[in-house]
Amino acid sequence: MKKVLIADDEKAGRTLIKEYLEDYPDLVLIAEVNNGVDAISEINRFKPDLVFLDIQMPGKTGFEVLTYLEELPAIIFSTAYDEYALKAFEVHAVDYLLKPYTKERFRLAIERLNPDNQKLGRLTESLLMNKTDYPTRVLVQQNKKLITTAVNDIQWVEAYGDYSKLHVDKQVYLSNFGISDLEQKLNPQKFLRVHRSSIINLDKVKELNKYGKSYDVTMLNQDVVRVSRGYMEALKKIIL
Repeated sequence: MKKVLIADDEKAGRTLIKEYLEDYPDLVLIAEVNNGVDAISEINRFKPDLVFLDIQMPGKTGFEVLTYLEELPAIIFSTAYDEYALKAFEVHAVDYLLKPYTKERFRLAIERLNPDNQKLGRLTESLLMNKTDYPTRVLVQQNKKLITTAVNDIQWVEAYGDYSKLHVDKQVYLSNFGISDLEQKLNPQKFLRVHRSSIINLDKVKELNKYGKSYDVTMLNQDVVRVSRGYMEALKKIIL
């Protein structure tokens, strides 16, 4: 059984989806909402497996809704506006249903459902990180789920090939962004690159310890991060 939520500001749109869902007993409707704000609240509350998501809704657009979710369900966009199709597939939606659509077209969308939502996660993370201001939350991998965590809770960032590990207290999460990308996205007033493989959160620094001509940084979670000589000048600027 998969839990389904419908977010559409048009009653006719919600009714059509409910009618078509009757042919799929394993897809169980748990809630329906008519605006973006309630969509965020109810998706975070019920944690559905699948969301039929309109794009132009009061409160928040469908794309904005994605950036506020704690966990990511599979998304099928259902909208009357064809100009958003490219962006929808850029965030790796399962499908893009252009109203009005037939039962056969709906069936094709259901057949495209994939339990692996990591592609959706990667591009939705891009939505989070590409806001005009510095992000307050980022999307991370936790086992087979995708969750969001507060940026302020990050102790330090560790390079991990083309990806990055985010050290949050004693937990370690995987980010789809490389460390250089994260350096550009994180607030430089709070996050400092101290090594080609490390970025620290200045608010989470417990102490600095001299190590030869450089330093080791002990974070509040007791992790020790080495400062390389190439980044010493940046660190000296914050030492009074």
